[in-house]
Amino acid sequence: MLRRKRLTLVLTAALVVIAGVLALVLWPAGGPSHGRQQRPWALPQAPPLIPVSLPVPDTRADNRRAPVPGLPDWSKAGYRQGAGLPADADFNPDPRCRITPAVTPDDGRDDTEALQAAIDRIRRDCSPTASYNRLSLITLPAGVLDVTRQISIDANYLVIRGQGADPATGTRFVFHPDDNTRYDVLTKDGGTWDQDGMDSGDGSGGWLWPGRGLFRVQSRQVDPSYRKDYASAPANRKDLFEGTVNAHWKAGVKLREKPGDHGFAARTGDTVVPLAEGASLEHFAPGGYVNIRAANSMAFYQQQQALPTDQELQNQHMRQQIFTIAAVNPAEHTITLDKPLEFDVPVNSVSDGSAKIGGKVYDSKAAPLVDPVVGVGLENFHISQDVAEADPARTTHNYGNTAPADALNGIVLKWTVNSWVRGIGTYLTGSHPIVTEEAKNIEIVGNNLNGAWNKGKGGNGYFRGSRVWDSLYAGNVTRNLRHFTFQWSSSDNVVIGNDFDNDLNLHGGWERRNLFERNTVRVPYEHRPGNCTTNCGDEGGSGPDDSAWFPIWWGAGAKAVKWSGATGPQNVFFGNTMSKQLVPGGPGVAFYPDPHRIYQFGWDGAAYRPLSENGTPIRDWAGHEQDDFTHGDGVDASRTDPADSLFLKN
Repeated sequence: MLRRKRLTLVLTAALVVIAGVLALVLWPAGGPSHGRQQRPWALPQAPPLIPVSLPVPDTRADNRRAPVPGLPDWSKAGYRQGAGLPADADFNPDPRCRITPAVTPDDGRDDTEALQAAIDRIRRDCSPTASYNRLSLITLPAGVLDVTRQISIDANYLVIRGQGADPATGTRFVFHPDDNTRYDVLTKDGGTWDQDGMDSGDGSGGWLWPGRGLFRVQSRQVDPSYRKDYASAPANRKDLFEGTVNAHWKAGVKLREKPGDHGFAARTGDTVVPLAEGASLEHFAPGGYVNIRAANSMAFYQQQQALPTDQELQNQHMRQQIFTIAAVNPAEHTITLDKPLEFDVPVNSVSDGSAKIGGKVYDSKAAPLVDPVVGVGLENFHISQDVAEADPARTTHNYGNTAPADALNGIVLKWTVNSWVRGIGTYLTGSHPIVTEEAKNIEIVGNNLNGAWNKGKGGNGYFRGSRVWDSLYAGNVTRNLRHFTFQWSSSDNVVIGNDFDNDLNLHGGWERRNLFERNTVRVPYEHRPGNCTTNCGDEGGSGPDDSAWFPIWWGAGAKAVKWSGATGPQNVFFGNTMSKQLVPGGPGVAFYPDPHRIYQFGWDGAAYRPLSENGTPIRDWAGHEQDDFTHGDGVDASRTDPADSLFLKN
């Protein structure tokens, strides 16, 4: 009996040793990681990097011009209003807040959990005492890192930095979205993901807008009223409920009339906004952020020249903007904004004298950002997405969706302030390589963005600025995307010194007061909506037209009302080098070429004016791209400036 026990112990010990040896062979250095993918992926061939290197201009505040009289004030655009992106002295020296995730590059195993764990550790241990001058740092190794699920970045004051954007030598993320990440419900025609069909409990798939991504800079808080739904939701629906604590239907408060101004809470140029009597002030504090949301009204649709229309009009907040709260007056029940309003704010959708839209009264609101993510930087790595059995060659100048279930973004910035993306390379992300949705003082600089698997129906494959304010896009290079866009009320942004082969697209939704200057935009003949093989169309659901995309696209009210509404006032183009190739292989034809003329779209010198022909607003930019609107027809070109920049001194 004693011998038998000894033999058993010896055999057990031997098995433990063998298991240990196998673990050393099969797992990377540092041992096994719980939940890691055990089936390795083949090491993919490095994709191409666009062979264009641009100098990024010095956009710091001390190199900015004073605001030009009569033009919008862009002097506060970008990270911390022009403070310059952080330097070495701005990082926390504590080694606990300067970490490397427990990943081994090039091993073909799933690194998602280890990357998320590193972010969660920083959020727990470092973010509570961090600041813009005490940033945390996650340093990534060179090589390929494999990711299967969306990585949430909700740790404030955190920089995630790789070893370079060159996919052959730097840090390279390959996104292999799993079945809980890919969209499992498509529209009936299979052309795009079905937001309405992706519900769970009281949650709607539309709450995911602008869609899932590899990295999502956004709060993961769940409002108390949704916690039961969150707990019972399957794995592929839980993210519907994350971040809803910030949404206007939970945190927003109604407004009341401004004294002496029947029906309106505030007007263009005001900074004081009166909140409804009894509205909670809990989430309003000086230095915090608030989104002022003005309800759509029939009068507003008429101003856009969007009526009459066969399209369904929307009760929503097309006019909105995030402000810093300068002051709160509990006695008067008002908040003061850090800058003047750029639009009138009726108390609701009928208080300006309008009829109801769809038989409903819709309220304007002041929606505080309860849990914004601030001070996040993503730097120096490469992103691509793996789509099974799909041919990259089919995506070149193909403005359709080749893999609708895989229309996932690269980087999503939502409910975030004072964050940045610098030195990132992308190749064939599922949809938008970089996209914003409710973001302020963002800086997108020195990135190299190449292609998308989906560039068609539903609005995919953009370098997309949506609901973004006071932000800066500088020194970026794009190839083979659908558009660079500002849409959905985006304003006071600067786009400077970029190199694009796609149009500068004012996509609709009352985007206004944005500056495009010193950009090179060379649009090839093949860049046109008709170049599409499958799942073609636009955000409004219509099919492609037979027009050509020129260097500028402008949202006429009658056209853009299908998805949002008209482009707003005073979008400015200055000193750009723009051309369109009118025939295959032909020369580029110059577009708005005078380098010192200030072209103000949707403007008559004093107020909004839609682009018009013979006094009648155009219904669609398509077919009118080469018309001359500069003689009082919606493009004010009456001013010039002798400098090379309206934004910078040098």
